[in-house]
Amino acid sequence: MNKKLETLLESVRTWPEEAQAELLHFMIDIETKHVGVYRLSDDERAAVRRGLQEMREGKFATDEEVAAVFNRYRS
Repeated sequence: MNKKLETLLESVRTWPEEAQAELLHFMIDIETKHVGVYRLSDDERAAVRRGLQEMREGKFATDEEVAAVFNRYRS
């Protein structure tokens, strides 16, 4: 790792939490692009498990509910 990168990463500790989260997001994207494997966080893993459980229980959004979401965010 080059010295400039090391220095910058040290300064990240002083950044506001929101800025650190933004950097983390970009770093994950870059790692995924170059390594090709995305690693779920514990929160993401829990959300996937909840979704799978809801699927097994037959809890699906209706076509109308899905359309309403798309219509709300469609530009």
